[in-house]
Amino acid sequence: MKIGLIGTGKIGEALIRGVLTANLTGSDRIFASDLDTERLDALHSELEVTTSTDNVDTVAGAETIILAVKPQIVGVVLESVKSQIRDEHLIISVAAGTPIKTIEENLPDGSHLIRVMPNIACTVGQAISAICAGTHATESDITTARRIFGAVGRTVVVPEQMMDAVTGLSGSGPAFVFQAIEALADGGVHEGLPRDIALELAAQTVLGAAAMVLETGEHPGALKDMVTSPAGTTIQGIRALEENGMRAAMMAAVIAATRRSRELGE
Repeated sequence: MKIGLIGTGKIGEALIRGVLTANLTGSDRIFASDLDTERLDALHSELEVTTSTDNVDTVAGAETIILAVKPQIVGVVLESVKSQIRDEHLIISVAAGTPIKTIEENLPDGSHLIRVMPNIACTVGQAISAICAGTHATESDITTARRIFGAVGRTVVVPEQMMDAVTGLSGSGPAFVFQAIEALADGGVHEGLPRDIALELAAQTVLGAAAMVLETGEHPGALKDMVTSPAGTTIQGIRALEENGMRAAMMAAVIAATRRSRELGE
């Protein structure tokens, strides 16, 4: 496949690295554009992809175009390349909070569009990306999007009305988990562990627990029960979490982030 990326920030660069590592295409079939010439030079030098400061060059060389820019400039960017977009192009937008309708209004009629909400973990190949189809997108378009974003983690397909909840949960969620990791480490430091060891223990504990949920398919409550012996250490810790409202706080964080995502999309 020929892939063009308009925008080479963290997500854009992660996708380039992911598709190359997964051998989905060759570096000579990846085109990237940005205003940051220093960043483009670094990508070209290290990854040997074709770069340009002109978005038209990216569109001209690609079949699948990934729009990885800030939401506030989506309209301007699309206006600059609209005349170059052909029927066979697939447009994939990762512009946070920008609805399909808004993007389609800036594209030629009948354009194939996919909207994707990845998260920051794409930078380490562990993202979860939610995919929804535009008005004229086909099953083949969805498959293409899943292949590309599957190169940087897992994917799910959802209707667009769920995208604000996706943003609140998996888009904002890494920040909530970072705070949980920091808090676990702080607890370890309080009890005498060196900071670096406490952080490594906390981070790997969260990583391992998440892997068990994904790989076993067991409900988190059942996995919790596997660790929780009668009158043991874990049940004392769980009691403390319940007394301090951990579950309510995490739910409230997701709900608040979701509501803000809806506000930004209005």
